[in-house]
Amino acid sequence: MVLNSSIRYATDSLCIDEVDIDAIARETGTPVYIYSLKRVLENYRRLRSAFARLGARVHFSVKSNGSLAILRALNEAGAGFDCVSSGEITLALEAGARGKDIVFAGVGKTRAEINFAVSKGIGWFNVENVLELRYINEAAAEAGVDTIGVAPRLNPQVEAKTHPYMATGHGAAKFGLTADVIREVLASQAQYPRINFAGIHLHIGSQLGDNEATLSAVDKLLDLIRPWPQIRKINLGGGLPVAYRFDETIPSLGDFVEALAPRLDGYEVLLEPGRSIVADAGVLAAEVLYVKRQAGQVFYIVDASMAEMIRPALYGAHHEILPLRKTEGDMVKAHVVGPVCESADVLARDRKLPLLREGDRVALLTAGAYGMAMASNYNARPRPAEAVVAESGDRWRVSRRREMISDLPGLEL
Repeated sequence: MVLNSSIRYATDSLCIDEVDIDAIARETGTPVYIYSLKRVLENYRRLRSAFARLGARVHFSVKSNGSLAILRALNEAGAGFDCVSSGEITLALEAGARGKDIVFAGVGKTRAEINFAVSKGIGWFNVENVLELRYINEAAAEAGVDTIGVAPRLNPQVEAKTHPYMATGHGAAKFGLTADVIREVLASQAQYPRINFAGIHLHIGSQLGDNEATLSAVDKLLDLIRPWPQIRKINLGGGLPVAYRFDETIPSLGDFVEALAPRLDGYEVLLEPGRSIVADAGVLAAEVLYVKRQAGQVFYIVDASMAEMIRPALYGAHHEILPLRKTEGDMVKAHVVGPVCESADVLARDRKLPLLREGDRVALLTAGAYGMAMASNYNARPRPAEAVVAESGDRWRVSRRREMISDLPGLEL
């Protein structure tokens, strides 16, 4: 069983492209995140091709995975970047991006971050607060910048079919501006002489279960901007789903584009995908530390935890788990848990898995998005190493070294 052509068993070894994952794990130690650059670029090109009918420009969402190796590969392939902090802007610039190819988003930009973004020539701001417009206008004036492109983010008050923590377009969400507020902003553009209101932004959530909510939101957006024909850029955000389960189906990308095409004819379209580009290109490899049988249950205690992969604890997220060495024989229903001192530190519950022993290694699949990006030092655990398999598929390297215990007190005074 595989989720894609880059992650599969070759004979009895789980591989990323042509590289044995266990061989990487033996050399780097575990836990370790491993990414296929080939799969990342295939996903990027697939999305770009699917949305070519709309002429869409793809900006990769850096918050999903800030690995410089991945950012550099996407930059060389022609992607722009969607950033939500000055730190992410710095990563994108370090990866070779030009300021004009970066979109700066986020519901709580500080004045320092706005000034920083303007100083770096950031090409576009997605705006979520009215006061933010004044700050951007003042920053542009102080920097001697004539105009800066801005897209107010519409909160369309649409319920997306996704986990509540991933829904961002409903009325109770902190994100965006309501249609009434945006109308007031667009009617008072003269207050912001350094701002070019040439676009509008929309993002109703992540891992969207169907296309209907997004299409409804797009229709509301188009109704909103009809009185302002100078607005010709529509940023649809991200939210494109991926399959986390072997038996999971996701909405047709072709059907989505087909439905969007007549609506967005004549507009310049921007996209900000992250998960759909990197999620299924990555795995988290871990080693079984102990096998515990207790109260009629089996626990595989591994050396990866909620500190390295918080999604199962945070969202109840599902990640398929496979042994790095395929085994035949009996299966057992087991919990895969980490060593962190929290009952929430469970990576998988009640999974049918092979009989594993201490020292065996496993991989959490579809771990390329919001895995390492959300990793922490909880329980004073050093964050794991990252490795990338080259686009050629036959070579790999460590792209980020494993943190050491000695790194942890480094900022203490």
